[in-house]
Amino acid sequence: MLHSITSFFMQYRNGVSTALDSVDMQVLTDAFNVIVECIKKNNTVFVCGNGGSAAIAEHFTCDHSKGVQSNTSLCPKFISLNSNVSLLTAYANDYGYEHVFSSQLKHLGKQGDCLICISSSGNSPNIINALDAGNALGLNTISFTGFYGGKARSISKLNVHVNSLNYGIVEDCHQILMHNLAQYIRTIYNIMDLKDVKL
Repeated sequence: MLHSITSFFMQYRNGVSTALDSVDMQVLTDAFNVIVECIKKNNTVFVCGNGGSAAIAEHFTCDHSKGVQSNTSLCPKFISLNSNVSLLTAYANDYGYEHVFSSQLKHLGKQGDCLICISSSGNSPNIINALDAGNALGLNTISFTGFYGGKARSISKLNVHVNSLNYGIVEDCHQILMHNLAQYIRTIYNIMDLKDVKL
């Protein structure tokens, strides 16, 4: 039994550390390469999630759209599929919430684009439908999952999996991974770091 916030914090911190250690670094590297290639080819990266994962999708979009382009030669085109409340509720009302992301992809996505789905369980119907739509359109599909990975783990082309059964820990790790990707991309393409390089 935990008798203080300190002991709870220590256990939680250890849980985050253990979960991060479970991430396959080769898969993370592959995801990084796909995202960078998409940006360099001026294609679009779509991101989506539900609940806390929706907030991570928004944050990831912000960090790339504004953060990555600062002091770099890159101009990332990122779209969060859970940003437009009017469109989201229109699709949910007319077609069902399970189609809110896939319906948008069918209008906006094209071959060569990238879809990043964030889902702790990996089983949300709208996430599965989005991945199915993305695969059908020829998008590079990437899922970030936790728990046992769900169906998303098997149908996405790349799966960055966090091995934890705690929602908070999974979401914390997903956010850390998102920041890691955005900051690393910005770092290696930072114009200031390349000022002495003859192009």
